Amino acid sequence: MTVAPPPPDRREQPSPGPREQPSPDSRSRRPRKALSRRAWYAVINGVVVAWMLAAGIALLAQTLEQSPSWLAVHLLLLGGATSAILIWSQHFADTILRKAGSRTRLGVRLALHTIGALAVVVGVTTGLWMLVLAGGTLVAATAAWHGTTLGVRLRRALPSRFGGLVLYYVAASLTLIIGVTLGVIMARADLTGTEHDRMFVAHVTMNVLGWIGLTVVGTVVLLWPTVLHARIGEQTRRRARIALVALCVGLLVVGMACLTGVWVAILLGTVVYLAGLAVIGIDLVGQAVRTPPVNYAGWSMGAALAWFAATIVAFGVRVATAGSWQGVASGFVALLVPFGIGFAAQLVMAALSYLLPVVFGGGPVKVRATNVELDRFGLFRVVVVNGAVLLAVIPGVPNAGVFLGVAVVVLLSTVVQSVRALIVARSLQEPTGGDRHVRREGAARPTMAGMLHVNSGAAMAAIGVLVLAASVGVAVANVSGSGGAASSSSAATGRTTSVHMVMKNMRFSPSTIDVPAGNRLVIHVTNEDDMVHDLTLADGITSGRLVEGESATVDAGVITRTVDGWCSIVGHRQLGMVFTVVATGATASHEASDGMQGMPDMTQTPQAGATSAAADIDWARMPAAGFTARDPLLKPAASGTVHDVTLTVRDTVTEVAPGVEQTLWTYNGTAPGPTLHGEVGDTFRVTLVNAGDMGHSIDFHAGSLSPNQPMRTIEPGQRLTYTFTATRAGIWLYHCSTMPMAAHIANGMFGAVVIDPPGLDPVAEQFVFVQSEYYLGPQKGVVDTAKLAAENPDLVVFNGYANQYVYRPIEVKAGQRVRIWVLDAGPNKASSFHVVGGQFDTVFKEGDYLLKNGGSTGVGGSQALDLQPAQGGFVELTFPAAGDYSFVTHIMSDAEKGATGTFHVTASAG
Repeated sequence: MTVAPPPPDRREQPSPGPREQPSPDSRSRRPRKALSRRAWYAVINGVVVAWMLAAGIALLAQTLEQSPSWLAVHLLLLGGATSAILIWSQHFADTILRKAGSRTRLGVRLALHTIGALAVVVGVTTGLWMLVLAGGTLVAATAAWHGTTLGVRLRRALPSRFGGLVLYYVAASLTLIIGVTLGVIMARADLTGTEHDRMFVAHVTMNVLGWIGLTVVGTVVLLWPTVLHARIGEQTRRRARIALVALCVGLLVVGMACLTGVWVAILLGTVVYLAGLAVIGIDLVGQAVRTPPVNYAGWSMGAALAWFAATIVAFGVRVATAGSWQGVASGFVALLVPFGIGFAAQLVMAALSYLLPVVFGGGPVKVRATNVELDRFGLFRVVVVNGAVLLAVIPGVPNAGVFLGVAVVVLLSTVVQSVRALIVARSLQEPTGGDRHVRREGAARPTMAGMLHVNSGAAMAAIGVLVLAASVGVAVANVSGSGGAASSSSAATGRTTSVHMVMKNMRFSPSTIDVPAGNRLVIHVTNEDDMVHDLTLADGITSGRLVEGESATVDAGVITRTVDGWCSIVGHRQLGMVFTVVATGATASHEASDGMQGMPDMTQTPQAGATSAAADIDWARMPAAGFTARDPLLKPAASGTVHDVTLTVRDTVTEVAPGVEQTLWTYNGTAPGPTLHGEVGDTFRVTLVNAGDMGHSIDFHAGSLSPNQPMRTIEPGQRLTYTFTATRAGIWLYHCSTMPMAAHIANGMFGAVVIDPPGLDPVAEQFVFVQSEYYLGPQKGVVDTAKLAAENPDLVVFNGYANQYVYRPIEVKAGQRVRIWVLDAGPNKASSFHVVGGQFDTVFKEGDYLLKNGGSTGVGGSQALDLQPAQGGFVELTFPAAGDYSFVTHIMSDAEKGATGTFHVTASAG
């Protein structure tokens, strides 16, 4: 049998679903004219069109990228696809159950979802998590309302042959609630790399394979044969029930794999999900073979379903070869183009093309006219879109973004044709009198052969467009290369040299690439190191940052002279992560970092032509009126023997001297990081969260343990737990140990752990001073590693800010005993801590007393505590009288660079 929409309402024909019966409330409001069904569907489908247009604009805005951005993906899937699902799943449920749902409630659900989706998009892009939470709650609530409504209607409806298909929509709603919840948590939580990857996989699975996948499968069981005018056999209903069970079990297995961390189980879930698709696919393919598609809706819908199946198969293969959660997560990302454009966007446009004439109706003449307009250039559009997506996902195709742009433009042209079709149909008049009852099937159905014959010219034109797009991509690549590596008098040969390069052990291999002058160079680079790297050429062409196991293809353009390349991560170039592209047979010419026009060389002077922030140091300048110095008081150790601490790495723009700012890498937003305090025998359980944009780590000198795992580098988004027991007393350094270590320490990644010696004498006050150095880059820049290598700091400071305790003196009382803990964090300069006008009667250095209470004579004293980098101790003294007592490092040139402060001593209350 052929499944078609139910009999039309004579007042508005043809009807896409059962006639909506007036409720008692609606009868009481009959005098007010209701919105016509055509206007109603125009309004709600306008929401879908608006989302699709926004997604298309976002995609076109970054067509030079091969993967869609987060914004474009969510505008397309959370916005356009989800809005279409809310509308059309109710429409199909109405048709299947022969019972119309409430338009008003659907409108409210669509409005709530639109508000929620907009809030999520704005919240994520602006970093306002509360907005993300509010938006996600609205989206999830709308999904719950939608699923509950359909489930209740299914229970109350009379028996229907295909009523069970509504269960697809109910199950899909549940997966959307789960997927949105996971997305909101991801937007807020600081997750480790593995935790993030597991939640990301679950989030995408529930939203993409669950919400969108289940809805599509449940719909095409009837929509596909309806588009083809094919018969539906009794076995289709049985297979639909079996497929639903398999699809839901597959989703459940993937979800459990993410929950338990057993990533290989995702392969099992994917296989079960594919089995469910295969059960349905047998019927869909059979129907297409028996009754081939002959219009744009059929061709485009068939191609979209093929992309859906292909992406799931490709993901299964990626899972089988991934070897890690990161590989599984990146597998989803790699398939965004074929799924988002090839499947989701194309399916929405195909369904729109088929359903618009059915919904708007107006009579056979208008329906046929609408169909003719929507089918115009149909084969041309289908070939262009699918050919462009295919070429965009083939590795090594230059400027694949050009093909994505072509696909998006052609898909969006369906919106224009839809508007034109409705305008044309509206201008027509239906026959009157005896000719009024025109048979809907009166016109002969075109054959596939006839359609292909008519559209053969369109198909050839489509191929021509794809060839033109490929030519544009090559031309763009040539232009991009001509700005740097390609700029020379040497003629392009038209040949390409491809090289496979590996990043490992802070090196590029090979480190020298020989390219015949005039050849285009394509570098396929893989990061096999345990930290983030990138590949940057002197003209600014870059791979972007690559995590461990990630690969990229870099089109370096036509090579006409020798070009330098390096990793631009701070300090990596300094450690030898460089390579050279040699143009063999070219006139001697070399393009090095001094001639670069693109990305700055962050390992030397941070930006060519940029002025170091050192030029803004003015020792006569005072800090702003609201300036607050870091509190130097050592807080008492927390009660208990186990201390739980979270240290979050953040890139923080920080003032380090009046009018001088640097982008520091910090623990919990400050340099130095928080001071930890405990006693011998205490256990510290530290959670390190990397919320920065590169790999970082932490090394606690206060613990004695194997460094392999706890001190490993973690990438952005990852976390680790570092547990150590303090077995020895002293003031200990903690710092980032990621290479280049000196750069990470000098850029703010250090702090102190104070472990009290047993039997420590009581004092009135305890202070902590951590001495460190700044090697200033440009304003708001990062450490200048050239100065760092030369051990020539611009500033030497206590507790992160030059002279801060000169501007805000520390108040103590005369006659009170104070203890001053001092740590030299370095990374390069020694310290000689001295209080002007004070004498130390107790000196504790590196775990033992050099002097205690005046020593053996009782009158012994000390004038300075000398420390090398990573050494520490404390001194004790009593200020004899009121006054201002300066404290400095007695390496005086460093004191003059900011390592000085003041104790403001007031008279004792006694």
